[in-house]
Amino acid sequence: MTATGEVTAARIVEAGRQLVMRRGYSGFSYADIAEEIDIRKASIHHHFPAKTDLVIAVLRQQRSSFDADMAALQASGADGLVQVRAYIDYWGRCIADNSAPFCVAGMLAAELPALPAELAQEVRTYFDELSVWLEPALESAAKANLIKLGSPVQTEAAMLVSLIYGAMLASRAYANAALFKEVTDTAIERLVKTPKRTRSA
Repeated sequence: MTATGEVTAARIVEAGRQLVMRRGYSGFSYADIAEEIDIRKASIHHHFPAKTDLVIAVLRQQRSSFDADMAALQASGADGLVQVRAYIDYWGRCIADNSAPFCVAGMLAAELPALPAELAQEVRTYFDELSVWLEPALESAAKANLIKLGSPVQTEAAMLVSLIYGAMLASRAYANAALFKEVTDTAIERLVKTPKRTRSA
């Protein structure tokens, strides 16, 4: 692919990301993308023959970006709790500035029964990989005595993912961006160990 072709494909993917995030898979067409970025529908089909191809590319791009960010955090020596906070804070900023008011994978998960099989599998893979990252991060934080796990790490990870995505939904439903931070801060406070009191002399 030429450099121009790569730029065009990247613009299409970004337009697709914005539309999926705000309308869902069923809520947009290639005509919407053509209008958004002033491109012919034939050009979109050249890069992504079917809408499923485009949305899979959107999901994979998001996974790739997430993997790169978390790898950089791990390379910096950040502990598991810092990594978890960084993931939550990322969504908090995106919701607050409206750059990404809802995760693409979360939006698609709500439509899972109606999605093409190939795309549905990509959505499941996204959440599987999120758990693959989150479980060791929580386990590492617990071993470092930074948090306390009241349930098996798999359960704690599932609860945290459910809470994060539920907080996204609540923020959208109530049109209250601050709600996401309030809910997720409370979730982290529940996990963080309470420092032991020292006896006064």
